[in-house]
Amino acid sequence: MTGEPWSGRAQAYVESDAHREGEDLDLLVEWAAGATTALDVATGGGHVARRLREAGLEVVTCDPAPGMRADVTCRAESLPFKADAFDVVACRTAAHHFTDVRAATIEMARVSRDRVLLVDTLHMGDDVEEAELLRDPSHVRNYTEAEWRGFVEETGLSIEELRLLEHSFDFAAWLERTGCAGETAAQVEVLLGDRVADGRLTLDKLAIRAVKGG
Repeated sequence: MTGEPWSGRAQAYVESDAHREGEDLDLLVEWAAGATTALDVATGGGHVARRLREAGLEVVTCDPAPGMRADVTCRAESLPFKADAFDVVACRTAAHHFTDVRAATIEMARVSRDRVLLVDTLHMGDDVEEAELLRDPSHVRNYTEAEWRGFVEETGLSIEELRLLEHSFDFAAWLERTGCAGETAAQVEVLLGDRVADGRLTLDKLAIRAVKGG
């Protein structure tokens, strides 16, 4: 992917407090219980894969950025795996960068034998969308709960559980990961309003456990 920004940020995502831990990450591990194999889509810093491996699963990682050093370099919209190849397919905090979330969700459902686990930042209004795009031009869009329900249900999967979560992390580090500084960073902070407090940013997230044959 010529010109993609992610490879140069790889180590920052490995070290990121926003990605390294969180209630949503614990939830994915809980929801993967009983599975043997998993695919971690858009693995980034590899935190989902690490935790699932610690839980005893055999995990394959994929990511579009070569610098993320995933097992397979590919886009979520075109997964080079056979149908029903993995017990679990997981994707955490990445879909807002996908060009076509609907196509990616269809692909994740196709290669999953049993369940698809999804976590992403929720749509929180136009100001937050503007802030996200200023901070990181690779941001495409956060989606609403209703939109996510639609994406999942169009694949034929059944939503078994859905959780709404709050995720809080270091605001300065979040800006630094994408090189957002100066007047642009100040504008981002204004747009985020009271979501930034005491040096931390709090965003709304959604987690979905969807199953086949439900």
